[in-house]
Amino acid sequence: MDGKLVTLIGGGGFLGRYVAQALLKRGARVRVAQRDPRQAFFLKPLGGLGQTQFVAADVTRPETIVRAVQGAAAVVNLVGVFGNDAQRIHVDGARTVAEAATDEGAALVHVSAIGADVNGDSLYARTKGAGEGAVRAAAPHATILRPSTVFGREDQFINRFAGMIATLPVVPVLRGAARFQPVYVGDVAQAAVTALDDEETYGGRTFELGGPEVLTMLELHQRIAQHVGRTPRLLALPDAVGGLLASLPGTPISTDQWKMLGHDSVVSSHAEGLSALGVAQTPLDAVAPGWLVRYRRAGRFGLIQHAR
Repeated sequence: MDGKLVTLIGGGGFLGRYVAQALLKRGARVRVAQRDPRQAFFLKPLGGLGQTQFVAADVTRPETIVRAVQGAAAVVNLVGVFGNDAQRIHVDGARTVAEAATDEGAALVHVSAIGADVNGDSLYARTKGAGEGAVRAAAPHATILRPSTVFGREDQFINRFAGMIATLPVVPVLRGAARFQPVYVGDVAQAAVTALDDEETYGGRTFELGGPEVLTMLELHQRIAQHVGRTPRLLALPDAVGGLLASLPGTPISTDQWKMLGHDSVVSSHAEGLSALGVAQTPLDAVAPGWLVRYRRAGRFGLIQHAR
């Protein structure tokens, strides 16, 4: 990737920042394209002079995507959303990016999700599935990555639960039996860069990305509690209660997200995964303590005392 220009659609987001860092380390030039590129300016110091570019782009406006990929050797589509805009972003937007990349002759990595299925019962699953179909039709050479739940310092998943565990005496657990295969954000980023680096080998293939462990939702809460040194009561809610909560306005989970939790987010037995890309799986326990320490009583000082 040395010297090549790579456009990251949504490159200032959680996963995008890790893809950008991996590319910059490889000597690539990175163009971050998103609605408000100022939100990605924090990436500037990570590269050399002139190694990073920032442009305004919106997947719902094709002309902006065409400009964003102009001159690029490779493109990564990292854009995803929950809610009513899913069709425009996951399907129409994915098609727009794939068509622009094909017209430019650029390699393409499209980030989808485990569980993407045009016949799924959640809007997220259906649009992710339809988006994959749109990408395959417009860019048969694309590499599609389907990660399970992605974790890392800036995530909105592990951190949300850690905040609850650190502050509440009783923590409700929705879909306690739901199974996940949490995958480290750095591993997903490495998978994307590897796919870009060797389009001949990885182009046209789909990979499901998961970590080395499969955990239920309840086990995940227990693991987080262990890392933050807290012992709240974890209360697994019956599905009837959880479904009712998801249907109410103002709750932290939507009905569509509730439907998604009804399906395991685990790598299929027949799927190619991180190992097929030559990427080692990073365990949750290997990296989570480094940032979850802030949820401990007295922070890092509490961790030192615990070690004694």
